[in-house]
Amino acid sequence: MSSIPNPGSELPPEHADEVHNAVRAIRERTGYTLEQLSLTCGLSLQEITEIEDGRDTDPEKLRRIAAALQLPESVFFSDEDRTAA
Repeated sequence: MSSIPNPGSELPPEHADEVHNAVRAIRERTGYTLEQLSLTCGLSLQEITEIEDGRDTDPEKLRRIAAALQLPESVFFSDEDRTAA
């Protein structure tokens, strides 16, 4: 499936690897299963899996995950990322 890129809809590639590793690590460290995080943040299991696998870096989805885990957005975004998104 191909889609038209949406400017500002993804993190810069240099941050994508760090982010998807952080999402999985933080979720596991806080004791959330994929299912629990899905219910808490309102994203599907597939969406969370795509983020954790590095296939999706949608900033809005990352904000929802941060809120669900009761973390500041800065966990997933640098200052530069927040101003660009």
